[in-house]
Amino acid sequence: MKKIVYIFCTVVFMFGCKDTTDDGPNINPNLDPPNGVQLVFPYQDALCNEGADLTPTQSTVSFEWVPNNNAEFYTVTIENLTTGNIEQYEAADFIFPVTIQRANAYKWFVEYNYQDEIKSSDVWNFYNAGPGVQTYAPFPAEIISPSMAETIAAINSVTLQWSGSDVDNDIVAYDVYFGTSNPPSINSSDIIVNQLTLSVTPGTIYYWEIVSKDAEGNTSESGVYQFNILN
Repeated sequence: MKKIVYIFCTVVFMFGCKDTTDDGPNINPNLDPPNGVQLVFPYQDALCNEGADLTPTQSTVSFEWVPNNNAEFYTVTIENLTTGNIEQYEAADFIFPVTIQRANAYKWFVEYNYQDEIKSSDVWNFYNAGPGVQTYAPFPAEIISPSMAETIAAINSVTLQWSGSDVDNDIVAYDVYFGTSNPPSINSSDIIVNQLTLSVTPGTIYYWEIVSKDAEGNTSESGVYQFNILN
């Protein structure tokens, strides 16, 4: 369930998981309006393991992005990829501390409104480190094509495309679930590429899902997507 929390804060440099090195991405403080927000930290597809832990199960992450003069305030969206819980916060500044679960995967992005148009950052994944965890499951595969609920002109085959990432960089294969029922059944196992071409029938709705697998036997699911082939 989405929870909206409205918090306006000054720039806070506090304990928690925060950027403490000079190894982050190059940033441009003078972004043009169409470019939206440039994320800084937590790093993309990285393990967040710095800072003080509040409890054995929670820690504070200081989310950071490049400030944009066109933004009166920012909306920060954080999704727990392990539980599916989504939270949104309003922030007046570009560093925003949030207490989140340890040993969980997350994705996050930042938006603001400019001249009645929503400007959005890229979407970044990260894994919040947990006590005693030696290996981490892959991030859920990102579905590229067909997109969710996409309608496709009448064709006889479709190419499923996705991308995968992992903190440990040890993804070894993907299982593809595909069919006309939801949830779909297994179609192909241990695919080592990021696409698969399958036959389809016009006038049919299809469902598909990607399961990512790493060298340690960990798995993650993309969630079920659907598309429609027109007659």
